[in-house]
Amino acid sequence: MTVINSYLRPSALEHALEELAAGSLRIAAGCTDLFPSTEHKHLQGSILDITGIKSLRGISHTDDGIRIGATTTWTDLIKADLPPACRGLQLAAQKVGALQIQNRGTIAGNLCNASPAADGVPPLLTLDAKVELQSKGGTRVVPLHDFIIGPRKTVLAETELITALLIPKSSLTGHSHFLKLGARAYLVISIAMTSARLVVRNGVVVEAALAIGSCGPVATRVPQVEAQMIGKAVDPVVITDDVVAAAIDPIADMRANAAYRAISAAELLRRTVLELAMDLEAAT
Repeated sequence: MTVINSYLRPSALEHALEELAAGSLRIAAGCTDLFPSTEHKHLQGSILDITGIKSLRGISHTDDGIRIGATTTWTDLIKADLPPACRGLQLAAQKVGALQIQNRGTIAGNLCNASPAADGVPPLLTLDAKVELQSKGGTRVVPLHDFIIGPRKTVLAETELITALLIPKSSLTGHSHFLKLGARAYLVISIAMTSARLVVRNGVVVEAALAIGSCGPVATRVPQVEAQMIGKAVDPVVITDDVVAAAIDPIADMRANAAYRAISAAELLRRTVLELAMDLEAAT
């Protein structure tokens, strides 16, 4: 049986990046995805625990937007003072497992796991989020839609670490909402989930960002529907089943077949926009 070769828990980011550059390490943070994926009582191989690096946790407002540290937990997000544009992300955080999972699970771990049903991805897509990656050789920033390239697949190199999620200032306008559909109300993996962010001026949509998750190999924006909403009053009717089905390439698995997912995604997106319309009305 393979045993842990080493367990490292550095307190400085520079030390962690040096260790990553020196050899193959398995990164651990909240471990809410990592532990269930192993068939052993202990994590296998050499482990790099990044929870001791204080600079990786927390949410800060900058001149460029909002910076969310990699080990920021879902509970941190739920409690944070964020603009209405981020409400969809906070609603998604409330749907990630039980309170214990929300207290331990990290936003970067959710992305690295790259599950099609990762709750954080659709709202982050509507916020045009970018992923900050660091290695000993330097830093690069990758748009979230380019970071996750397939089920359980990302562009993260073995020598790199996610250090933050970056939300640009331009995407912090408007209001957002999030809904998910599962076999029960709580503690469930999504059959479909949708997020929407709208900027409305004088009763007309001037900016629309819509995303669907758990329906295709990766979560995706639906630009065809977004374009149809621009210049009109907020109206869920423009979200048709055919346009949504064409945008998501629905998958089939033990939770639902492709046809059900396609119909569910369209209806859920309509309900998300309807909820958002009510939020906007209440805010005026």
